[in-house]
Amino acid sequence: MLSIERAISAGYGVVEIDIRRSSDGELVLLHDDTLKRMAGLDKQPEALTRQQLCSLHLRDRDGGEGNPMTAETLPSLKEVFDLTRDRVFLHLDVKYRDLIPEVIVCAHAMGVDQQVDFWANLKTKEDLAWIRANVSSQAVPFIAKTRLEAPDADSQLDLLLQLNPFLCEIYFDRLEQVAERRVLFKQAGIALWVNTLDAVSCAGFTDSAALQDPQAVWGRLIDAGISAIQTDEPAALRAHLDNRRPSARGRLS
Repeated sequence: MLSIERAISAGYGVVEIDIRRSSDGELVLLHDDTLKRMAGLDKQPEALTRQQLCSLHLRDRDGGEGNPMTAETLPSLKEVFDLTRDRVFLHLDVKYRDLIPEVIVCAHAMGVDQQVDFWANLKTKEDLAWIRANVSSQAVPFIAKTRLEAPDADSQLDLLLQLNPFLCEIYFDRLEQVAERRVLFKQAGIALWVNTLDAVSCAGFTDSAALQDPQAVWGRLIDAGISAIQTDEPAALRAHLDNRRPSARGRLS
């Protein structure tokens, strides 16, 4: 909660959170399969109740034994929605797709359904049918995930154009795979999202590399048509945007 509050205070536009479910069916924030890294407890979150989970204290920063325990506790999704309502947009990484309908119900009930997005793979016709039935039908923002480096990239792009979401998270092994399709995405009205987080980045376009040469990473992505970048180095990205021409900054959300 403190991290989210600090992101809001710094004026960042989007915060990403990860969602899992407790043993008694409540939604909570946690990325990992276990509580080991962040809470020092080698158990799956799905094995504990919401009350048990939300009483756990969290390690500082990105956790691990090298970081001390803090006064911060693991929050429920409802607590986060109360904190962020009308203050910041949330990118929701729901760890199991079957939980997405429950999260949508929660977002509707708390009046934040247009202040969050939902994300899922779009690889097959079955994926498309599931998304249309469970997400598109609920009139909430949706981000598709498409892999331009995959052998079935053309098939994935066809599915993407059929769904036509407002934003697509793309993966690639050559930046040319993005640039070559820039007109196609623009004509469809689909904006592009890329992760530069070191662990999930594409083709060496990492936060670590960007800190050494922002133009070679973030600048090239923007020039290729990327309009949303997820980063663990938002202050450095903001500084890079401030150094670009004003029209370029206006293209990045």
